[in-house]
Amino acid sequence: MNIIIGKNSGFCTGVKISVSKAEDELSKSDTQVFCLGELIHNKQVIKNLESKGLKTINSIHEAKDKVIIRAHGASQEVYEIAKEKNIELIDLTCPKVLRIHKQVQSFSKDNYFIFLFGVNNHPETIGTFSFCGENSFLLESLTDIDNAINAFHDSGLNDLLIISQTTFSLNLFEEMCSVILSDLGNYYNIYIEKSICNATATRQLETKELSKSVDLMIIIGGKNSSNTKKLYDTALENCSNAIHIETKSDLDLDFVKSFENIGIMAGASTPEYIVNDVFDALIQK
Repeated sequence: MNIIIGKNSGFCTGVKISVSKAEDELSKSDTQVFCLGELIHNKQVIKNLESKGLKTINSIHEAKDKVIIRAHGASQEVYEIAKEKNIELIDLTCPKVLRIHKQVQSFSKDNYFIFLFGVNNHPETIGTFSFCGENSFLLESLTDIDNAINAFHDSGLNDLLIISQTTFSLNLFEEMCSVILSDLGNYYNIYIEKSICNATATRQLETKELSKSVDLMIIIGGKNSSNTKKLYDTALENCSNAIHIETKSDLDLDFVKSFENIGIMAGASTPEYIVNDVFDALIQK
């Protein structure tokens, strides 16, 4: 059995920073530390942090004293409520996400209509969209383009910003931009911000190439992780056999033993030890 682990598997820089800073805060804090939503989309990491005292909450109204803003970021309303309630915020939002928040605010003030590409109801998308202002539209797929263009026309604006969630599909981003440009490009000023995280884009491209050269792709990451789901979709497009697991306990070893060449790629919220556990389980089979 030949097993290839993707070079770009596992924790991205933003996740590493968020987890490390959360652990530091827990080690020094003498009061309860809350986190607004899961810090990252990985059950094993969250369970470890909660064992050290972190309490995950679903609403800023549940918070007291000190609250961590998770790596995905939060809505503008959260910051306002925290200020009103005198709650200390420990902002661990990924720097790339914070940059997008500032960009959409700036473009909105300059009277740009904003098309935000993102997964509906994803925490990062919810947060970013709250900073886009009234003249904006959230697009999840190609089927949303017509309604978005109609909303842009109705606004009476002449300038358009296209921007996306950091973990959006690179292929879908390019396809959607192409359709929009073919309809509006000759008539309006359109600024396209390629805001998909470099680590996300690199991981997707490596998954695409790796999945073409193996018999089975194993994608490791949280079931609720957007970037991991994109890796799984990419693997399926290029390899007839692909599975999405969270840990080695999800492996069907009787199934995987029939494959000679296996590729492994892990999402941005998957710690290295989980990848190594899967690898060890495979080579011991």
